[in-house]
Amino acid sequence: MVDFQRLKSLYKLGKTLQFSDVQQFVSTAQVKTYAPKEYLIREGDTRKRVFLIQRGLVRVFALMETGVEKTMSLKAEHHILASPDLYLFDQPSRFYFQALEKTRVLCMDDEVIQRIVENNEGLTEHRKQIHLTMLKEAHQRIESFVLYSPEERYIRYVKENPDIVNRAPDKYIANVLGITPVSLSRIRKRITQRK
Repeated sequence: MVDFQRLKSLYKLGKTLQFSDVQQFVSTAQVKTYAPKEYLIREGDTRKRVFLIQRGLVRVFALMETGVEKTMSLKAEHHILASPDLYLFDQPSRFYFQALEKTRVLCMDDEVIQRIVENNEGLTEHRKQIHLTMLKEAHQRIESFVLYSPEERYIRYVKENPDIVNRAPDKYIANVLGITPVSLSRIRKRITQRK
C-alpha cells in the first residue's frame, strides 16, 4: 500500500491532494518485484516509466567507458524514480536503475499518467511539485559539492538518509558523496574519535 501522508510530506504536496487522486494512479499501476541486482531501467532504455518504491533500495548509476560504475544516488521507500534523460532531455537513458535489495515498486507508464492528469486538472499542480522536488534534490547535490567538505557532505547525508547508510554498501555511499571508500572510512573514524 502507498503511505499517502509520507508521499505528501516527502514531495511537499499540498493539502488539496486527496487520497482518491493517488488511488487513480495506484489502481492503474503494475506491482513489480525486483530481485537484488535486477534492473528497473537500463542504459539505452526509451520506455518512459515512473516507479514508486514501496519496499526496497535502488541504486542509480552510470557505467563509464573504462568499465567503472559511478553511483549517482540511492533511493529507498516512498521515493519516486524516473529516468531524467527520458523526461528532461527526450533521449535514451544513460543510467542504470538497479535493485540492491528485494524491491517492490508500483510501475506506471507515462502515457497512463498523462491521461489521468489530463482528466483531473488538480493533479497538474501536484505533478509540477513532484518535478520541482526532484529538481531541488539535484540542485542541492550540486550545491553540496561546491559548499561543503566531504565530511560535511557525509554528516548531512547520514542525517537525511539514516536508513540508507545502514543498508547500502560503503562503496556506493562513497560514490554518492564523491569520495573514495578509504576517505569515507577516515571520515567515520574522525567523527567517532570526536565523540
